[in-house]
Amino acid sequence: MIIIARSAIAAAPIEEMRAAAAHVLAAGVASHASHASHAFTEQGEPALKERLWERIASGARSIVLVPLIVPMEPSFAIWIGKILARWEREWSREHEQEPGQPWPEIRLAPAPFALPQARDLLAAAVSAAGSHPQPARPPAKREGSIIPAQKRRVLVCHGAPCTAAGASLIWGHLRNVQARRSLRTQGEGMMSAKASCLGPCNLAPVVQVWPEGTSYGGVDEAGIDAIIDAHVLNGAIAEDYAYPADGRKHVLRDR
Repeated sequence: MIIIARSAIAAAPIEEMRAAAAHVLAAGVASHASHASHAFTEQGEPALKERLWERIASGARSIVLVPLIVPMEPSFAIWIGKILARWEREWSREHEQEPGQPWPEIRLAPAPFALPQARDLLAAAVSAAGSHPQPARPPAKREGSIIPAQKRRVLVCHGAPCTAAGASLIWGHLRNVQARRSLRTQGEGMMSAKASCLGPCNLAPVVQVWPEGTSYGGVDEAGIDAIIDAHVLNGAIAEDYAYPADGRKHVLRDR
């Protein structure tokens, strides 16, 4: 069992997820499973892909994903299905010479709050409610902000086609790597941001790197890694994912 949430970067919510997984085991909820852990589908570590790879490598043959996500959009199940299909193909390519490492059965559980039993949990939450926290006092004087000096800007498109193609996952991977490799201070420095539609929807997921304005299409986790190593850190185009702004129509290349 893997308990999943969208994202968390602060220590407290990450610890809360870890504690939730530990509670599942201690309470015997996962008595039909030998393991319970947590992961994030967007920003936060461990990322879901990393956790899945870890569990499969350890010999797991069946994995249940339990989403702690409110609200639970109907599109999430479709999205996670597409991502898992892509990861299964990737796993199969990487381990085609290792017949002892098959892709497991992966099932998606409904969000707990969608179950009838959730009313008991909500009732317990209401009973445990405390006093309303007092708002923090405003600062005595206005504080200034530093304008980022970093040269590179990496934009991840979150228009509808890119979102459907896994942009949130790509964004999370970018942010995790950005923190892990201290990319704000490496090379010429990098900042990252979500963007609305960047234009070439048929090349989803789309990423742009500025100041050059280079567009990358069909970007997956390996694509983010290639863009960082080539473009962000060395100023060179990551050719396998780049598409020229030449006024012509382009289709995704097979990889």
